[in-house]
Amino acid sequence: MNRLAGEPSAYLRQHAHNPVAWQPFDDAAFAEAVARDVPIFLSVGYAACHWCHVMAGESFEDPAIGAYLNQHFVSIKVDREERPDVDDTFMAATQALSGQGGWPMSVFLTPEGKAFYAGTYFAPDPAPGRPSFQQVLAAVREAWEERRELVETTANDLTETLSRPLWQVSAASVSHTQEGPSGVELQVPKNPWPEATAAAVTAMAQAEDVAHGGMGTAPKFPPTPALEFLLRHAGAGSPSAALAAGVAGRTLGAMVRSAVFDRLGGGFARYSVSADWSEPHYEKMLYDNAGLLQALVHWIRLAQPTPDQQTTMAQESMAAQDPTAAPESHNPESHTVKGADGIAPLSVAEARDAAQSTVAWLLAEMRLPGGAFASSLDADTVIDGVHYEGASYTWTLAELEAAAFENCGADGADGADGADVAADLAATVATAMGVGPQGTHPLHAGRELSASEQGAWERLKPALLTVREGRVMPARDDKVVASWNAMLMGALAEAAMVLAEPAWLEAATELGEYLYAVHWDGALTRVSHDGRARGIKGLLEDYAACANGYLTLYAATGDPRWFEFAGELVRAAEQEFIVDGVVLSHSSISAGSAAEAADAGTAVGAGGAAAAVQGSRFADPFDNATAGGVALLAQAFTSWAAYTGSARHRELVAQLLATLPDLARRAPRSAGGLLAVAEALLAGPLEVAVVGSTGAEREALVRSAWAASSPGMVIAVWDGVGAAPVPLLEGRGLADRSGARQSGSSQGPADRLMTAAVPLAYVCRSLSCARPVSNTEALRTLLR
Repeated sequence: MNRLAGEPSAYLRQHAHNPVAWQPFDDAAFAEAVARDVPIFLSVGYAACHWCHVMAGESFEDPAIGAYLNQHFVSIKVDREERPDVDDTFMAATQALSGQGGWPMSVFLTPEGKAFYAGTYFAPDPAPGRPSFQQVLAAVREAWEERRELVETTANDLTETLSRPLWQVSAASVSHTQEGPSGVELQVPKNPWPEATAAAVTAMAQAEDVAHGGMGTAPKFPPTPALEFLLRHAGAGSPSAALAAGVAGRTLGAMVRSAVFDRLGGGFARYSVSADWSEPHYEKMLYDNAGLLQALVHWIRLAQPTPDQQTTMAQESMAAQDPTAAPESHNPESHTVKGADGIAPLSVAEARDAAQSTVAWLLAEMRLPGGAFASSLDADTVIDGVHYEGASYTWTLAELEAAAFENCGADGADGADGADVAADLAATVATAMGVGPQGTHPLHAGRELSASEQGAWERLKPALLTVREGRVMPARDDKVVASWNAMLMGALAEAAMVLAEPAWLEAATELGEYLYAVHWDGALTRVSHDGRARGIKGLLEDYAACANGYLTLYAATGDPRWFEFAGELVRAAEQEFIVDGVVLSHSSISAGSAAEAADAGTAVGAGGAAAAVQGSRFADPFDNATAGGVALLAQAFTSWAAYTGSARHRELVAQLLATLPDLARRAPRSAGGLLAVAEALLAGPLEVAVVGSTGAEREALVRSAWAASSPGMVIAVWDGVGAAPVPLLEGRGLADRSGARQSGSSQGPADRLMTAAVPLAYVCRSLSCARPVSNTEALRTLLR
């Protein structure tokens, strides 16, 4: 057994019994490499990675390979989810050295941690243009022993190059001088965001795959941060809102109707190998499902008609006798047209079903004791020691027929033969779900189901679930990652309020309690396992995601504890991740300037494992599967400024967005996180305070607030008694109503407004507040 058996990462523990003398990424491993003067073999992957399992079975479980590695290298195994800083550093090196990247990632380092050769998956046998893993090991050893000076020159040059990031996010002032008509020079913050956001919507629309939905070609990933931007842009009512809503609705429709979405058990797979979403890469990741749950909820909020619109549409339906009357569109479902091959936007009913089944899957299969959530389910199903990708999720026609016969029983309706009814049911579902007569297939409708197909599916679904419950299911990675859990916490809390699911809010609150109790001790720890914090201090994405998650949890619960803790995280993020005006992704150097951090990146030998990742210290402004750390930080600052009135944090957001126009122009699909923050700032964001005694009237106002689609809106709810728990509520308590009695209100009878027991809603936007209102119709008007 090697050093991995006690690690919190399931991926590392999977390799604990390899003949390779694996070590975790720590100072002891680097010290051994220095003492033995041998290169380091760094292998990076993650628990749900199919090809990581393949390479492990082919090479890392081979005693001969293990013996060779142990004699000539120090072997280090890294879980990229646990150590994204390590992954970022050496992915950049791998791409620079080999021209490609991916996992498993195989990197060879000097004892000081400088990369000099890299690749991804290496097969056990050579193929044209591709060496075997054994050949790679022998060639690296020979180069190290025979051409050491050239190897070290390559490593030093690459380290120096990678220590200078292509993008460096600055928090410097973005004001520029503007001369007014009188000749007086004013310092006016530049605001290029409307143009940048509109251009990004156009670019995303041009990148849409109109035949299959989504953006780009195979392999096709859920564009989660870009979806959030499009949904915010659509909710802001801008001139290109309909275009944004169309792309978002069709993308969600294509995914939910595809094999990437587990229509049977709930939850989304990581991506599709094919352009039409029909061939999933089957691992299910917590971060994907947190982000896509939020997207589904935001689509529901955007697409479902308000009570006012329902009344208007009913009136229009009654007036339909006039064939010349053209009804006006009232929601995105009515004006997001189908794509070229008939891709329809996701309906509200489909979105609700997808959201509910995704949460049901999360609670049933991903939730851990204590209320936190596991990181992933594997892509592979292991049956009798053999890995089969997607075996838990695919079906044969015979399996559908057997399940249908079990469901229908011996007799059919009206005396029909049960076998015939079962065969018809199976045939209908097989046709609808793309299950052919030969082989195994994922359930892939690829389109909207007809009413009869939907009925057949609903009838057969319980029997299929019973069959699946008897199958071997993929392994689960039980490590708890702070940022991903915080993203889910916020998504669950928001979904609970929008869809009126109180049990989801209870789950979000329990998750909040876990993260606070286990991951926080004055500093945030990134990972925990079995209820114990382990490993490195939280990165920028962890602090920022947690700040956002706890602000959403406060908005949903009204518990000021969560607001106060979010404030601690905001202050810590500002202090630790903005150094000398530069945004950093991790703060492994506890004190010192950004320049000193850069210097540390070129002096790796002095610092062991920590110094080896200094090249990844500078925060990347682009998104990955989730919004990037810079975007998460900007969103946290935006919400904090809205709750507190902090002009400094709002200015920091403007500084963080200074490069957005250039980012959006070059790679709009990779800048969705920052574009979404820009939409919040352009909208205000709206600040909504609901104050009054608990009861049906206050609840109606709260529900109306949560139903609004205004980007980045913050909500605070209070009974109005005692001291205001957050600055947004100050001056709005029941004891402060005397001023309202003097001024009256245009929103309702004066005596009603002046009655202290009447709940009131206050709406502010861009430092300007409307009169308080006491009914939902008036509140909806203010929230448009």
